[in-house]
Amino acid sequence: MSTSQNTPEQPGTSAEQPTAPASLPSQALERLGEALPAVATPLGAYRPAVRDGEHILTSGQLPLRDGAPVAVGRAGAELSTQDAAAAARQCALNAIAAAAAVAGDVDALAGVVKVTGFVNSDPSFTDQALVLNGASELLGEVFGEVGIHARSAVGVAALPLGVPVEVEVTFRAR
Repeated sequence: MSTSQNTPEQPGTSAEQPTAPASLPSQALERLGEALPAVATPLGAYRPAVRDGEHILTSGQLPLRDGAPVAVGRAGAELSTQDAAAAARQCALNAIAAAAAVAGDVDALAGVVKVTGFVNSDPSFTDQALVLNGASELLGEVFGEVGIHARSAVGVAALPLGVPVEVEVTFRAR
């Protein structure tokens, strides 16, 4: 006699894969009034993004606009949580641009897998997760359900150029 068990879906099965966005990423960006910036020139010996199979991994993206930081300082000291979150949003926009350059087009990005954020913060500051919401919320707005991702938010003592946040994103490509 054989027994059959109802077992939950195994992690990583199609039952857990997010559904496609209601619109293309390019349409979402247009609706948000956001344009993809030029990909930032690396500050060292690395590439802004690389493709590995179906994934595109970005290097840490700083909150730069037109080559200059949109904010400098530490969260919880010189900057409010909201100002640091706005900087994280710019980091995410820059990550989308870097990944789109590798993929060939923003609409070739099929979703977001993982976000890692580093927050230049005062030693007593503990709201790194709120700062990273700036990046996560933009990714959700652009990619919809497939923009919801795993995430880490880490407080650090300093970041390049004195910026408040740096964000790395792993995208799934078509």
